[in-house]
Amino acid sequence: MKKRFQYFFLFIFCVLGILLCAVEEYPPGYTYSDDPYVLVLGIGQDGGVPQAGTDHPGWENPKRAEKVVSLGVVDPKTNERWMIEATPDFRRQLHMLNEEVEEKSAVPDGIFLTHAHIGHYTGLMFLGHESMGADKARVYAMPKMAEFLSQNGPWNQLVKYENIALTKLATDSTIVLNERISITPFLVPHRQEYSEVVGYRIEGPDKSILFIPDIDSWEEWDEWGVSIEEQIKNVDIALLDATFFANGEIPGRDMSNFPHPFISHSMDRFSGLSAVHKAKVHFIHFNHTNPALVPGSEAQKEIVERGYQLAKEGQRIPL
Repeated sequence: MKKRFQYFFLFIFCVLGILLCAVEEYPPGYTYSDDPYVLVLGIGQDGGVPQAGTDHPGWENPKRAEKVVSLGVVDPKTNERWMIEATPDFRRQLHMLNEEVEEKSAVPDGIFLTHAHIGHYTGLMFLGHESMGADKARVYAMPKMAEFLSQNGPWNQLVKYENIALTKLATDSTIVLNERISITPFLVPHRQEYSEVVGYRIEGPDKSILFIPDIDSWEEWDEWGVSIEEQIKNVDIALLDATFFANGEIPGRDMSNFPHPFISHSMDRFSGLSAVHKAKVHFIHFNHTNPALVPGSEAQKEIVERGYQLAKEGQRIPL
């Protein structure tokens, strides 16, 4: 009888050991809770890293390559996920986003666009009949952006074939995604050749995130009566335009009139913020020339030493 109990307890011990080992094998994207979060799907400027026609280490070293800037918004509790920006890297980014939830459909629950520059909307082409053949994928866009897609080929074919269903946004008007998450577009000054340009404020049950991948300058926004410093203070994380580090980054060109705030200028401007508020700033949308992309570079070290941070692909930011 004693031996039987010994064998029984040995059997139970083995079963528990197997179960515990199995529990350690978490599925891709498992976040250890049901809390919603933002997933960074890419940090590069519109042309990607490396860009076409360049001799860049990223061609030989995948660790030096970066996808174009995009965010995913994920609610593990409801298996919903949304994408902000439809980039040229849409295929891989959609796959990354889909891996975050257990039950998934082919397309996200919604795609939010900021503007009509190539890195921010051209990924919509993969929803067309040549590729996914999506059925009324929900695309959120400002009025001029929606008009641009509806009246210009090949994008109007997506509308005509009902691969996408456009929902028009209004500045400062909040879209409720579900009972825990909302998103609000706001206008920012940036080359508006074909559409408005917006950033987004993403709100969760506990935290909020500011996303401004493109802006001409903080000073021009000041003229609109908006202070970037106050925006930073009123959120938990601010993902801000970091296209270029400083003038002289592109050899032989005067970059002083480039329509982006240099990281060096942003850091100087934000120097009056407290250490807590500086730490909220995560720079994103890096051009392939930006030295802040180089691991261990002086530019990267300066950003960190001055109290700021760099966004990274795969980064999860809780909401």
